[in-house]
Amino acid sequence: MKMIIAIVHDEDGNGLVNTLNKKGFGVTKLATTGGFLRAGNTTLLVGTEEESAQQVIDIIKEKCMSRKQIVTSPTPATGAAGVYVPYPIEVDVGGATIFVVDVERFEKI
Repeated sequence: MKMIIAIVHDEDGNGLVNTLNKKGFGVTKLATTGGFLRAGNTTLLVGTEEESAQQVIDIIKEKCMSRKQIVTSPTPATGAAGVYVPYPIEVDVGGATIFVVDVERFEKI
């Protein structure tokens, strides 16, 4: 058995969970925060048999495409201590970070 831990962008989380459920995979969804922009993430836990792990990964790849987004990032203004001026920057969002780990024991009670 494998445990797939997928960290995805919040915007991709619900659609991914729905697709995985429709394909028969049970998913535990956790709201998490992190990354460069301290933006909301969704961490998904999917327990599956080893032969189905690649199918789960393929679904994640399909639903969680990386894309560009303009965000406002505060940067210090020159000459004024403690004053911040918003500055728009383009960043990559989306995609997924996936961990696949062996499960030594699984019990459903």
